Amino acid sequence: MQQHKRQPELVEGNLPVFVFPTELIFYADDQSTHKQVLTLYNPYEFALKFKVLCTTPNKYAVVDAAGAVKPQCCVDIVIRHRDVRACHYGVIDRFRLQVSEQSQRKAFGRKEVIATLLPSAKEQQQKEEEEKRIKEHLAESVFFEQTLCQQENRTASAGPSLLTVFLGIVCIAALMLPTLGEVESLVPLYLHLSVNQKLVAAYVLG
Repeated sequence: MQQHKRQPELVEGNLPVFVFPTELIFYADDQSTHKQVLTLYNPYEFALKFKVLCTTPNKYAVVDAAGAVKPQCCVDIVIRHRDVRACHYGVIDRFRLQVSEQSQRKAFGRKEVIATLLPSAKEQQQKEEEEKRIKEHLAESVFFEQTLCQQENRTASAGPSLLTVFLGIVCIAALMLPTLGEVESLVPLYLHLSVNQKLVAAYVLG
């Protein structure tokens, strides 16, 4: 006796929807882009039915806006932009694909695809290249600023050690000078130090 495979129980909204591409870009100066194709895939072992919704249906014509996809198959959905005007440049529209098992009414999965009308493919390419150059320049600027800060920090940290060495030399020289009251000395009198001054120098040396 053959056992039938039990189909997974589907909850509304949790079925993954596989569609390509996920973004449609129409160029006003290129009529070949005014028609785009969405491909809906059905990797499951049961048939799917689908419906295409749009936030601005008056701007687009969707061929086969509803239909079915057999198991392990795919279907192409043709979308035409029919309102190519400058006032729509840069406006982001959205398509929503709702799918469900063929025998059910509720949508078990959905996927959104964004659509944008741009004035020119060349202008868009130039804009992307300019943005790339700006990002690279900013990255280089940050790199050089960080390097400069690191060098300043190293210089600042080296300062106290040089000062310490200099003070040590001065204190040693002070200890080697004659003390006040010594008569037999070739060192001038104004270089003779008191006992207290020599104690301070010895204290600094540690």
